[in-house]
Amino acid sequence: MNKKSHVFEYTVNQVPPAGHLFVLSVQHVLLMVVSLSLPILFASQLSLSPQLTNSLIAFSMLAAGVGSIIQSVGLPYIGSKYLCPNVCGPSYYSLSLSAAWIGGLPLMRGMIIIAGLIEMAIAPVVHKLKNIFPTFIVGLVVTMVGVSIIKTAVTSFFGLNFRGDAIRNTDILIGSFTLMVTVLANLWGKGFVKMYSLIIGLLSGWFLALIVQPEYWQSILAIKDVPIFASPRIGKEFFNIRINFGMIIPFIIIAISGSLKSFGNLLAAQKISEPELKEVDFTPIRKGLLADGFSTALAGLFGGLAVDTSSSNIGLAGATKVVSRWISVVAGIIFIALAFFPKFITILSMMPKPVLGASIIFAGSFMIVAGLKETFSEEFNQHKTFVIGISFLFGISTSFLPQLYARAPQIVQIIFTDPLPTTAILAVVLNQIFGLNTVFKKLFSK
Repeated sequence: MNKKSHVFEYTVNQVPPAGHLFVLSVQHVLLMVVSLSLPILFASQLSLSPQLTNSLIAFSMLAAGVGSIIQSVGLPYIGSKYLCPNVCGPSYYSLSLSAAWIGGLPLMRGMIIIAGLIEMAIAPVVHKLKNIFPTFIVGLVVTMVGVSIIKTAVTSFFGLNFRGDAIRNTDILIGSFTLMVTVLANLWGKGFVKMYSLIIGLLSGWFLALIVQPEYWQSILAIKDVPIFASPRIGKEFFNIRINFGMIIPFIIIAISGSLKSFGNLLAAQKISEPELKEVDFTPIRKGLLADGFSTALAGLFGGLAVDTSSSNIGLAGATKVVSRWISVVAGIIFIALAFFPKFITILSMMPKPVLGASIIFAGSFMIVAGLKETFSEEFNQHKTFVIGISFLFGISTSFLPQLYARAPQIVQIIFTDPLPTTAILAVVLNQIFGLNTVFKKLFSK
């Protein structure tokens, strides 16, 4: 047995036994289900009928499932071959909603297809980034993958739906209990307990919620009229695709931002799956971005929301030391199958928010620390201090002060969108600027 086998329960190319493969895949599906809140909220904003809502959810799931399979199987020219599932992408949510308000679902579909094609066009040139992503910046990007999910994780942990909601003691209890059970199962558990720590934590937290918050029983009983099996309804809204050239530039910007986010996720997946690599291998990153763009375009073609790579699932893989890409493949198949079973999806989507928040915190914690270890794995100096400090400070500010950047000039809004892409852009630019001193010294010394 080689050294790498001792590091992981299942390595990136290893196929777990059938039973473990299924349960481990279900564990990842439970995290993927969190993203279904986006099409549910999207449908409510547009006042779509229940049938159209179910179709929007189903088509989004189909695109995410197909994308997960393509990403992890790794076809000859597309797919990273890492455990990196697709979920409904929050990056595209606001702009997709604007498109739907202007031109309905046909316009939303057309613009999502455009965004996917843009990401596919970016993928072939990603190898040119090789010289501008040294180890300490790669580590910073991985850290920001975890930081970018803080807002969703913490608000869910405290059971919040809207700003101004009161925090209930029972939600704190449920979230804390779920997090502690999950972490302790991962720290103290061996074998199955460690691998299935997330499922153990989720089920424990859900059980506690049913005891201390009886309204969950009422919610579950209220879905008795939801059919067990149903095919997505293809109405007239799904027979038309439109493009608004006035929205091209905003969608180009969001596609670039989405590409940077997926770039960070794929970097994180590579660092977790192949820690023996001394420098970034850009070939799987390029193929992964191509798969992500294709999946986004496919979502628009199907009639669902845009999809994106999942930071939480990558973090879960790292925390459990189970990085087999075949888990993502089976998770994608399960996600596709679930699209035809609305009752099960409704039950899963009703999982208590504190339980979901605890699971995301569990996964995100690993990503943040893994990135920091990579960042500080080599000797530090003032140059790196200012590159990381300034880019991190402004990157994190996009979460603290979104209203400030909404009032900023357009060029600032393009860059300051989200912690991950903002930090990545600034770190690369500042590293090049601060490195000019070394270049000048070399020139004048000759």
